[in-house]
Amino acid sequence: MHTPELISPRSPRVVAARRLARRNFRSKDRRFIAEGPQAVREAVAHRGGDGQATLTELFTTVEAAERYAEIVDAARATGARVHYAADTVLAEVSQTVTPQGLVGVCRFLDSPFEEILAAGPRLVAVLAHVRDPGNAGTVLRCADAAGADAVVLTDASVDLYNPKSVRASVGSLFHLPVAVGVPVEQAVGGLKAAGVRILAADGAGDDDLDDELDAGTMSGSTAWIFGNEAWGLPEETRALADAVVRVPIHGKAESLNLATAAAVCLYASARAQRRPGGCRAR
Repeated sequence: MHTPELISPRSPRVVAARRLARRNFRSKDRRFIAEGPQAVREAVAHRGGDGQATLTELFTTVEAAERYAEIVDAARATGARVHYAADTVLAEVSQTVTPQGLVGVCRFLDSPFEEILAAGPRLVAVLAHVRDPGNAGTVLRCADAAGADAVVLTDASVDLYNPKSVRASVGSLFHLPVAVGVPVEQAVGGLKAAGVRILAADGAGDDDLDDELDAGTMSGSTAWIFGNEAWGLPEETRALADAVVRVPIHGKAESLNLATAAAVCLYASARAQRRPGGCRAR
């Protein structure tokens, strides 16, 4: 039976982890927080392009260490430092109202945009002007579920490592390459040069998603641009796309929220690409 070694919220290790709630410290340390058993489990399994373990430290309560012993043991096996903390101390490190007892400190894991292009992506989600961290994390999760090859966050979008973004991704952050801070013109130009068709998702788009599917135009490599939920995509961003596509509203709903629209668009592409003749057809 372990006893907590960290019992003071003023411990240097606790202070160092707690400050990662702020973007400037995350950027300086190139570290971020992942909370809960699902996120920590995925962090333990992830390694960066240099082969180093992504998880560097794990804070756990005694109770959580017993409940999730396999995660704690796996974290220790990767070389991560495991700290047993009092409940009150872990609450200081946690960014949630009801901590689940596991808080991991992770190295940044974003990929260079050039590497994403070199891999020949067939389905990409580009988040342009997305400011809400929960939306960003949820779209990343949708992209992962739809089998996308990468996600790109432009320089006008929210911080990938915001605790709310990390939580909303529910571990998907660790599953697929993500590039950050890419100017939208550079993102679109690079993807077009790689043979990827650019579709901008917009409720006021000229083209209908159902019509695109019926016409068979979505079976090739595709990147979807998703914008700010409140005001959509700026005209200059829409102009960069090969087509501006709306999700049809068949009922009386005024619109779809960003994450729902992204899920519909990404799954439409995924299905088209897996049909006979599609770029993923087997």
